Amino acid sequence: MSDTQPRLHLHDSRTRNTVPFVPLAPDNVRVYYCGPTVYDLAHIGNLRAMLTADVLVRLLRHLYPRVTYVRNITDVDDKINARAHANGESIADLTARTIRDFHEDLAAVSILPPDVEPRATHHIGEMQDMIARLIETGHAYEAEGHVLFAVASYSSYGALSGRTPDDLIAGARVEVAPYKRDPGDFVLWKPSDDQTPGWDSPWGRGRPGWHIECSAMSQRYLGESFDIHGGGSDLLFPHHENERAQSMCCHPHGHFANHWVHNAMLLVNGEKMSKSLGNFLTVRDVLRDTPAEALRLLLLRAQYRSVLNFTHEGLNEARQMLDRFYRALENLDPMQDAVPAPDNVVQVLCDDLNTPRALAEMHALADAAMAGDSLAAARLKAAGNLLGLLQDTPEAWFRGGAKVDPARIESLIAERLAARRARDFARADEIRNDLAAQGILLEDGPQGTTWRQA
Repeated sequence: MSDTQPRLHLHDSRTRNTVPFVPLAPDNVRVYYCGPTVYDLAHIGNLRAMLTADVLVRLLRHLYPRVTYVRNITDVDDKINARAHANGESIADLTARTIRDFHEDLAAVSILPPDVEPRATHHIGEMQDMIARLIETGHAYEAEGHVLFAVASYSSYGALSGRTPDDLIAGARVEVAPYKRDPGDFVLWKPSDDQTPGWDSPWGRGRPGWHIECSAMSQRYLGESFDIHGGGSDLLFPHHENERAQSMCCHPHGHFANHWVHNAMLLVNGEKMSKSLGNFLTVRDVLRDTPAEALRLLLLRAQYRSVLNFTHEGLNEARQMLDRFYRALENLDPMQDAVPAPDNVVQVLCDDLNTPRALAEMHALADAAMAGDSLAAARLKAAGNLLGLLQDTPEAWFRGGAKVDPARIESLIAERLAARRARDFARADEIRNDLAAQGILLEDGPQGTTWRQA
């Protein structure tokens, strides 16, 4: 990071303050985000966490020479077992298909892949090593084929989520089990029967608990201490609280995550998204009728720590905003296409990823571009690149979503031109009106007639 670059400030969930971001090693900023449990399609709430990570990593790569971004995949879980059984398919087939769908959905919304994407089933050995160390140091214990973390052994338990031990027990859906020493103790390893995935271990054939996975994989690829751990606010407790406790007890001289970033939840039409309410939307549900960039822009219109209300009206507004930006890019001079991201856009993003203000700065650039400033158009394009927007050309944007055959449109334009030359203006108007009814607008200019999607 150069002396002229703005200083990044991020809200840290652990301290509950927005603080300057100071990397542990400026030559390699290390970031870990919790990825999917792969048993179903990603929904738009999942997407918000992945998009927050994408914007953060894009900004970090703008500011620092190297960023190592790790995002895990949980491919061993009781939900996966239950879904595979319900579907009558193998766990391997279910997880392979779901991982492929997850990658396709994120790529559609221009979310860049992580540098490393470890799968839980490939790191059972690291998990077992960590569990053994926790037992040796008195932070975990065996009980009836299980290994459990002893919450009372870590005096700082609850510091991340800001809850007292009583609050933690009252607010958690803890598993009631007679073999637990304390109701809040959580599972590190549990037994598997013949129908359940399992691995041999010193504690019997079994499988890992959810929380130990991320601790083991983050340590494997980022070390005992790394810069940023992120995810949705729903993961703050118990998942991230438990991760932090077991990692700090296993490596007491490290920091685990130096900085915690959590995005707020997403509502749909003012209500919590739920299948029972009929407002549960997968990414694919939305993209069936909406350009992917419009979905991405809608999510960026709210700062990541603000609750976002998803509506179809909001999607339409995002699409209209993109129409305006792409209109401004029609004044882009190809010779100015590669300019750096505008300083004012970088500056507001450094203020805890303030994407609404960044979009406001892009509107100002669009104003200048539509007034004939080609450099402003280039800067608008560069700002879009930093936010993962404006990835199409104007021509592709205005034509790409049309649900008609482009060749047919060109044929009708030619027919309309012939009708006008023959002074058959009624037929020419009929063609224009028919196309307009299909959402296709014709624009006559000195170079001929062009078309775009309304």
